[in-house]
Amino acid sequence: MAHLRESSDKALKLLRTLPRVQIGNLRPNPNSKQNDKRGRAQHGGDKHGAGNKGSGQRQNFMRLGYETGNQPFYMRFPYEPYYKGHHMRREYPPISLLQLQVLIDTNRIDISQPVDITTLCNSGLLSLKPAEMQYGFQLTDDGLDNFKAKINIEVQHASEAVIAAVERNGGIIRTAYYDPRSLHIVANPKKWFEKGVPIPQRMLPPQDAVEYYTDAKNRGYLANPEEISKERLVLAQKYGYELPRIEDDADYEMLTAAKDARQLFHGLEPGWTPINL
Repeated sequence: MAHLRESSDKALKLLRTLPRVQIGNLRPNPNSKQNDKRGRAQHGGDKHGAGNKGSGQRQNFMRLGYETGNQPFYMRFPYEPYYKGHHMRREYPPISLLQLQVLIDTNRIDISQPVDITTLCNSGLLSLKPAEMQYGFQLTDDGLDNFKAKINIEVQHASEAVIAAVERNGGIIRTAYYDPRSLHIVANPKKWFEKGVPIPQRMLPPQDAVEYYTDAKNRGYLANPEEISKERLVLAQKYGYELPRIEDDADYEMLTAAKDARQLFHGLEPGWTPINL
């Protein structure tokens, strides 16, 4: 009897410390309930995730955009002229002046030679996809005040502030157009040279891009060099810096090196056939 009394006292003492039994804290014993259905969703795994009947259960994979007989999404709304030809618009992936300075400081780019698409892609940190309508790089003004390099660079698009930042340090910037075939070559020259075929000519810009690349304000590669010299002085007066004299610079030959309008690589003329030794 004493043993039973001790057991009951311990049980009552335990009940006093435990919370009151309510519906909210009732739980079944572990592993006492088994789920008869497999998986989730409406059919509990009986349909193997393919739904109930119809072409979707019979592995009849429908084309992209097909909505099983309904009016497609792209035909429910009126025509928007803004999207006309959007799939043909040229894209220019951005590279900032801050990124460019970091590439220079980490010796990813050799500024003792002219910098172009090939140099940027060979850095291993930048890539270009001509198949996705990417027509080159645009240089943006992020890190404008921290850019200190003297560089001869060729990009495809640049703003006025970026041009001023490069020329303030005594550098040269040029904007140039590359057609899709040329972009495939300059973005991965090793793959092209392994073919052993002649280097093709670069095509001239299309009609809607001629105005940009013939404008001296944009430093277009088809612009008049005399007009570019005048615009360099005008930009220096506008932004309040003294334009360095390139003629007196020790790197004059590197800074004035430029490709021909039909040329893809520095030092390699169109029509030359690389020899694999």
